[in-house]
Amino acid sequence: MMRDVTLQMIYEHPIAQKYVRRAGMAHAISVASHAFNLAHKYDANPDWAAKAGFLHDIGHYTWFRDGEWDYQLYQDCDIHPIKGAERAHKLLVRLGEDKKAAKEISHAILFHTESALPQGQFELNSLQTVVHLADEKDKQPGDLHHYRNINQEKERHLMKILDEKIDLDSGNYTEKMSIGIDYNR
Repeated sequence: MMRDVTLQMIYEHPIAQKYVRRAGMAHAISVASHAFNLAHKYDANPDWAAKAGFLHDIGHYTWFRDGEWDYQLYQDCDIHPIKGAERAHKLLVRLGEDKKAAKEISHAILFHTESALPQGQFELNSLQTVVHLADEKDKQPGDLHHYRNINQEKERHLMKILDEKIDLDSGNYTEKMSIGIDYNR
């Protein structure tokens, strides 16, 4: 099955370059990879999972006070999942993504973290669970995962590999389909 929108198309778009890069491109690519790898385990669409993983932090705002990152201000005031869901939906629709897919991907972004949600119980669907787990899997103490860097040539290469894995995926997940990203190469 041919996809209308690839990860490479999303990666190259100026909106993704601006907002995903601000939140950490290496982190976004890593979460996309983790989400793809987790998708079959949780019976989620691997293409949608990778896209939601890649775009999950597209709504980040920079919370600085006196020139320094203010984590408490971020915790108290951030709504990046809400802004990100809207921004990702608009981007995906503009790129020609299936509208149902764009909505599901955006919902997964909305629910990837509890930081913007009111207190209470939420039951996540499989795609939302995958994106949440993929993000958690890549986190580092002190939010350092947002500051990892790889060069753009490597970024493009990783996106191409992930797109190829998605295209080859026929719904039969095997460990061989798993792609780990080694940032030291």
